[in-house]
Amino acid sequence: MTARTTAVDARPLRRQGTAALTLGAIGVVYGDIGTSPLYTIKEVFSPASGVVLNTHNLIGAVSVIFWALMLVVTLKYVTLILRADNRGEGGGLALTALAAHAVRSRPALRRALLLLGVFGATLFYGDSVITPAISVLGAMEGLELVTPVLTPYVVPITVAIVVGLFLVQRFGTAVVGRLFGPVITLWFITLAVTGVLHIVEQPAILAALNPLHAWDFLTERGWKVFAAVGAIVLALTGAEALYADMGHFGRRPIQLAWTGLVLPALALNYMGQGALLMASPDAIENPFYRLFPQNAVLPALVLATLAAIIASQAVISGAYSMTKQAIQLGFLPRLTVRYTSAREAGQIYMPAVNWALMLGVLAAVVGFGSSSALAGAYGIAVTLTMMITTVLTYFVVREGWRMPAPLAVGATLFFLAIDALLVAGCAIKFFDGGWFPLALGLVLFGLMSTWSHGRDLLLRSIRRDGLELQPFLDSLDPRSVPRAARTAIYPVADPATVPQALLHNLKHNQVLHERNVILTVVFHEVPWVPMEERVDVEPLGHGFWRVTLHFGFMNTPDVPKALALTAPHGLHIPVFETSYFLSHETVVPTPGGGMANWREHLFAAMSRNAVGVVGFFRLPGNAVVELGTRVAI
Repeated sequence: MTARTTAVDARPLRRQGTAALTLGAIGVVYGDIGTSPLYTIKEVFSPASGVVLNTHNLIGAVSVIFWALMLVVTLKYVTLILRADNRGEGGGLALTALAAHAVRSRPALRRALLLLGVFGATLFYGDSVITPAISVLGAMEGLELVTPVLTPYVVPITVAIVVGLFLVQRFGTAVVGRLFGPVITLWFITLAVTGVLHIVEQPAILAALNPLHAWDFLTERGWKVFAAVGAIVLALTGAEALYADMGHFGRRPIQLAWTGLVLPALALNYMGQGALLMASPDAIENPFYRLFPQNAVLPALVLATLAAIIASQAVISGAYSMTKQAIQLGFLPRLTVRYTSAREAGQIYMPAVNWALMLGVLAAVVGFGSSSALAGAYGIAVTLTMMITTVLTYFVVREGWRMPAPLAVGATLFFLAIDALLVAGCAIKFFDGGWFPLALGLVLFGLMSTWSHGRDLLLRSIRRDGLELQPFLDSLDPRSVPRAARTAIYPVADPATVPQALLHNLKHNQVLHERNVILTVVFHEVPWVPMEERVDVEPLGHGFWRVTLHFGFMNTPDVPKALALTAPHGLHIPVFETSYFLSHETVVPTPGGGMANWREHLFAAMSRNAVGVVGFFRLPGNAVVELGTRVAI
């Protein structure tokens, strides 16, 4: 599989207005960061952080949270990184592709950035496991305030909600998705109103707006500052979603949603919790729910549960999208992709990813048992991803956009310093659960790097052992082989060699077809490839044609639909008179060279279990003939 870039964005034009897109962005993009008030303040003043609960520390901690939101989310993501779009798309893999393209003339650096970006992408899966667990658990812990009798049922009810959430994924989220915006909007309004009511009672908390209090809070802690920062970073989880979902809503609606509603609501709620604790320190058991009068706790719990489910849905859908991109960029084997909407290509469901995530989330809920325990695992994957994003953005800004070196280096070092503090704060929680997302990320990185390297070795083996196509065609005697009055399509990874399926067909059936198409599918390091650039056709003589189909990593690779575009190039492919001959390679690990023996066996196992070409490329099942071949790596 090869990768090149194109210059035109073929993404469908948005037909919705800015208001509708902004409402959608509130629902999908900000669900994760919007549920952080459920547990952040409680963790900042937990015994593990070592921060004493008093007025001075309350003002300082709230000030750090506010200015972290301003610097990391507002300045870094909303203002700067949203500009680093890859043909309108954002997210880890889109940024990786953009950075790799910026340094394409330096292969070693390009490869290193690709691996760095892939590692960052694997950390997203850790977030996809922990976000549903901590969000739903944090919401359900409000049951303890409704009545202590329900305390033993918090985990079982959370498990039931999680199972239900993953069971409904197969039906798609189009209908429920329409409710996301209004529900999360109501959630943020509730955050703001409850915060204001307590700020009015304790206006001294407004001193937190002064950044000097944040500075004092951090410098007074000494080496214990890392424990405090490890808790404060919980307020920033979900910031990556701003960038990842840019392709769905656009930069402007995401910026408007943040500055117009989300940031003010979060700031007011954190200050409100600080004001509450100034007046009632005993509320630290659950400062979020204690913002509400006793008779309003149950409605607040219902709203919080809905917000947690929506936050979970956003990362689950993001995991599907990330996996599909990784497959098309050549970092994962083909998996089943089901399209749950006839109108929206982005509405997909991947069964293997769904069930793997569900098992991971259930393990996190049952294994950790509370949002406080999960807080130890949360953050390290997110902060490492933020640091990787900063590094990749530097190469986009400096190498791609040719910004002045002092500006690019200065901005990068500033944000790297912040990222390093956040990572260090989370790293001390490694043995308290921080190992969990890192272990998951490293396992996935091992799988992705093994698959990518294995595919390279497989292609080299095919090229080494295969016959060159053009000399083979030149040696053909048109009169010596009978011709069937049909079209044969031979999908291949290397268009310069003779397809093994063609050799097998010629050997066993002693026949060639009237038209023979050597087909290669190329996925590019851009999100979308326009229809006018979708197909290249090259006549080779003797009834042979070489066709290359081009897709972006966000395109749906519908091969029959794309092949219809060959007609203006002089190649007519009749749908009902065409057969697809596939070479099914059985990978045979061999000692020496290549990869370590265990990695070769792992690659062979992944290759055996990859979803067939038929479903992935939407080939008509009744027109496919598979012929096997063994390839040593």
